[in-house]
Amino acid sequence: MILKIFIVGELEVNCYVLADDDTKEAIIIDPGAEPEAIKRCLAKNGLKPLFIVNTHGHADHIGANRFFDLPILIHELEKDFLTDSRKNLSAAFGFEVISPKASRLLNDGDRIKVGSLSLAVLHTPGHSPGGISLKVDDVLFTGDALFHEGIGRTDLPNSSGPQLLESIRNKILVLPDKTIVYPGHGPSSTIGHEKKNNPFL
Repeated sequence: MILKIFIVGELEVNCYVLADDDTKEAIIIDPGAEPEAIKRCLAKNGLKPLFIVNTHGHADHIGANRFFDLPILIHELEKDFLTDSRKNLSAAFGFEVISPKASRLLNDGDRIKVGSLSLAVLHTPGHSPGGISLKVDDVLFTGDALFHEGIGRTDLPNSSGPQLLESIRNKILVLPDKTIVYPGHGPSSTIGHEKKNNPFL
């Protein structure tokens, strides 16, 4: 697989471009800002983006959706976040982020195909109701559920601390220790490291 990482926007969101090495088919995970940099990477590497996957619908993760003419995939509980600046929290910060509507609504256990890659959708709510993580081989994209020695905020509207901890324990920490964690913010980690060192767990 091919993996490119961008740190975008004022809140330093990790945007990921994941591609199949043979077909060059790709997906864009959480294009929160700086679409031109992402587009340059796609062109430079000859990658063919199929769609955008949003791990959740907060403004810092969906801000550049509208700059790509691509289908958008998001959990069914977050579909309204794309088009509602109050739900995606942009209105609270004094600006408006409006994304195109979702083309496909995801649920726990769904699969997303990208060339020979198959990403499993894990519903990991708590930071937001429809937060998801994406697992492919020994790699897990956790959005704002699990960070390097941290977890997502739960003091926001529609968030829940107990629900987030339940998601992490039942959906994420059950994976092999060697699984690489690519979060929505901050550096990467592994499941094994988080089990031993994450003070929230």
